[in-house]
Amino acid sequence: MLKEKIRQLARQYAPETIDIRRHIHAHPELSYKEFQTSAFIQEKLKALGIPFEIKATTGVVGIVKGRNPDSRIIALRADMDALPIKEENDVSYKSQNEGIMHACGHDAHTSILLGASKILQELKSEWEGTVKLIFQPGEEKNPGGASLLIKEGVLHNPQPQAIFGLHVHPGLETGKFSFRAGPSMASADEIYITVKGKGGHASTPQLTVDTILVASQIVIALQQVISRNKSPFTPSVLTISSFQGGYTTNVIPSEVKLMGTFRAMDESWRFQAHKLIHRICKGIAQSTDAEINVLIDVGYPVVNNDEKLYPIARNKAEEFIGKENVQETELRMGAEDFGYYTQEISGCFYRLGVMNVAKGITSGVHTPTFNIDESAIEKGMGMMAWLGASIIIS
Repeated sequence: MLKEKIRQLARQYAPETIDIRRHIHAHPELSYKEFQTSAFIQEKLKALGIPFEIKATTGVVGIVKGRNPDSRIIALRADMDALPIKEENDVSYKSQNEGIMHACGHDAHTSILLGASKILQELKSEWEGTVKLIFQPGEEKNPGGASLLIKEGVLHNPQPQAIFGLHVHPGLETGKFSFRAGPSMASADEIYITVKGKGGHASTPQLTVDTILVASQIVIALQQVISRNKSPFTPSVLTISSFQGGYTTNVIPSEVKLMGTFRAMDESWRFQAHKLIHRICKGIAQSTDAEINVLIDVGYPVVNNDEKLYPIARNKAEEFIGKENVQETELRMGAEDFGYYTQEISGCFYRLGVMNVAKGITSGVHTPTFNIDESAIEKGMGMMAWLGASIIIS
């Protein structure tokens, strides 16, 4: 039975896949600079006899063909970039690249997909269709490696009917999975606002444009974008997280810079909010004689898990791992460039639990002590291979 064979091979290949994860973890590379990681993936695919091509400079796209390869085409995606964080874990595979760390689990994602690739290749005579393997660069940095791969045709020749991606979850017990239908992760846009005006002595504000006061008014007024314009049933966040201006007690500065983020779960509301942000900022500037520049750097779209694909994927997961080990993923205002894929084709982004309280593995992603319970890798590679080999899109 295919399911049992996948489970068996996942157990068999888990130790070497953990070694792969440790190698990648020890040699992290930042977004769009994953040259060694890309070469390592290529070497592993060559050894497995899996053909591949390079896209977006460091991206690697492989193909595994089963029986009747045109009958169904499924894509599996893993990201492979790291973060500019100094690792604080005391482990044998600690980052060897100073100030760079796999603090978001992309090392696990890549190793899991390599493990699944090996399983699919070995069992290719026992399942039907084609599986496209997408090892993606640059998930952590705009414009997002997913958008670059899509522009270079990753969703064509052949065109997948659906795409799956996973993310490790340090808030979920090791080996468990979680799925969610519809919007599951937010869009993410960066806000940059510069307020300018005539500076001067703090004792004569009437002779200046008080840029500190103007910027403060903007910070407060922007909260109305959420509180008085958005439906209370649509999650959204607007946060100004940086206020830079002034350098001493008795000078009103001629320039203040604000930075922040805007996140939404609805694409229509997202761009309506952009217009409101511009309108509020320009209105306050006009009423205070300040000059203003507002830049909204449009980032990743909403991750929208296909409503029809969700029950199929969840049922397959329950078959493979047991219903008691599959949960509902909570809504998250974090962002993921997997959303670009879900704008183009049916997609399902799910979570793999990596938390182990007994082992002290509880740190969140994007922290210097983040780590995973590596026993989750066996479950992760098995599930990904199972979804790739068994999902039928009607």
